Amino acid sequence: MSKMRIPPYYRKPEWQRFFSGMAIGAVLSWCVFLYINGASLEKNAKTIHEQKDEIAELKSDIQIWMDDYAELNKKNQEKLTVQEIKVKIVNDQKYKKYLDTLSIYEIEEEIKGQLNMLLAKDLDSVFKSRDLITKVIENKSIKVSDKRYKLKIKSMVIYTSVSIQVEISLD
Repeated sequence: MSKMRIPPYYRKPEWQRFFSGMAIGAVLSWCVFLYINGASLEKNAKTIHEQKDEIAELKSDIQIWMDDYAELNKKNQEKLTVQEIKVKIVNDQKYKKYLDTLSIYEIEEEIKGQLNMLLAKDLDSVFKSRDLITKVIENKSIKVSDKRYKLKIKSMVIYTSVSIQVEISLD
């Protein structure tokens, strides 16, 4: 049996230069790789840090805008006031033989006159006093052509324009 041996290349200078060149090339290429990779990672880390700062700044700006928006909405809601009062009698056809169009108009205007105190009031206070409005209208009887009529609110919508639908009946 013969022994396997490594060929004696270490004694030849050409092979020594080749292997030493490979070792030096490997070390140099590893250093170049580390430098390029490090520069790339540093650039990416810098970009990520800048983006985190920008995101935090934008979140802060969004929060400021949302706070301002909420405050502005609150101020605008407080500024909303009643601009107009609309009254409509819904069952006027039932009393057509007793009431003409002018009488119905006068009844509607009388109800509006009772509610003039609501004009230029803020919506919140008008909404809170809706029961009082109902009592003011329903507890009053109106006299037209020697007949007394009682009013009953069918619907009431409160916004910048207060719309009230009323039914009349003989008292």
